[in-house]
Amino acid sequence: MIIGIDIGGSTTKIVGFEGNNLIAPLNVSASDPVTSASGALGKFLDTNSVEFSQIDNVVITGVGASFVKPSLLGLQVEKADEFHAVGLGGLYLSGLSEAIVVSMGTGTAFVKAHGKCIKHLGGTGVGGGTLTGLAKSMLNTKDFNSIIELAKKGDVSKIDLSVGDISHINIENLPSQITASNFGKMSDDASKNDIAAGIINMVFQTIGMLSIFAARAQKDRHIIMTGNLVKIPQSRDIFNELSELFEVSFHFPEYAQYATAIGAAISKKINRFL
Repeated sequence: MIIGIDIGGSTTKIVGFEGNNLIAPLNVSASDPVTSASGALGKFLDTNSVEFSQIDNVVITGVGASFVKPSLLGLQVEKADEFHAVGLGGLYLSGLSEAIVVSMGTGTAFVKAHGKCIKHLGGTGVGGGTLTGLAKSMLNTKDFNSIIELAKKGDVSKIDLSVGDISHINIENLPSQITASNFGKMSDDASKNDIAAGIINMVFQTIGMLSIFAARAQKDRHIIMTGNLVKIPQSRDIFNELSELFEVSFHFPEYAQYATAIGAAISKKINRFL
């Protein structure tokens, strides 16, 4: 068995492969990366009734990997490059051989993945940290579920300036409802629900457009979305609207939030899985 662990800023994700079979992944939250990684490994072993003797390799990656010593709960660990793991995990989950893989975490990273060739294209500080930080300042909450629920009843037209607000004729191929300026309208009677919807819209439109720019630069049209933010339901509608407008394909594979941990694990057996 090979174990892959992605140690993030606030959440650690863990997966296992027994032969070619992916064992259902799980995650734990802890502020300390060593505690988080140890807790994730212990929880995984206990949940899946796995013995230490069954484990051949433990591969760690992510921003917290540098804090972990060469052993974890007595098991030797290896470290995998995070962007390489992002690319491998995205391709494995999507079944594609070539794509732009987007890792949406606290910030957002863009990776070009083509078989074994993985290239980090760059990133943006806009991500989950942006969403929760703005929500804390404007809505007095950092809880993802609360933000999502507030946004469900929000009206983004009270927050964002649309193309239709500034022009009575079509501007090239842009539909009238497309955003011209995030928070450019900000009505005086905007509610917390509207503001929550505006924050989510801004974060995902920014990530979506940067993904499209990366795809165009690499002459690709497939974009695989991974990371915790994939779980936010409003993101799908935003990405799908951009997909139709700019003729790209956004993919949301099962276990997308575990892509980096999966990539770390399969980096040990890349020839078997890809």
